[in-house]
Amino acid sequence: MLKKILAVGCLLLAAVSYAAVDVNKATQAELDGIKGIGPGTAAAIMIERKKGDFKDWADFENRVKGVKDKRAAKLSEAGLTVGGASYATKK
Repeated sequence: MLKKILAVGCLLLAAVSYAAVDVNKATQAELDGIKGIGPGTAAAIMIERKKGDFKDWADFENRVKGVKDKRAAKLSEAGLTVGGASYATKK
């Protein structure tokens, strides 16, 4: 019984730790917590967001210096979303 309780606890912890973070709603600290986003990028995102919400991933890539396809895909894998959407790689 204890093993089942621990297993359920671990699953819940894993689900909570991978909660998606929307770039349009996140605080600077939440953005900084995403793997691949440091304090400088988080600050740049906050500055750009003051100009208006990001419409989509393309808008995000155009407005945030240093974020292009490869990095956007990695940020999405780490849990970042734009308007609730994950990054879709271009074909």
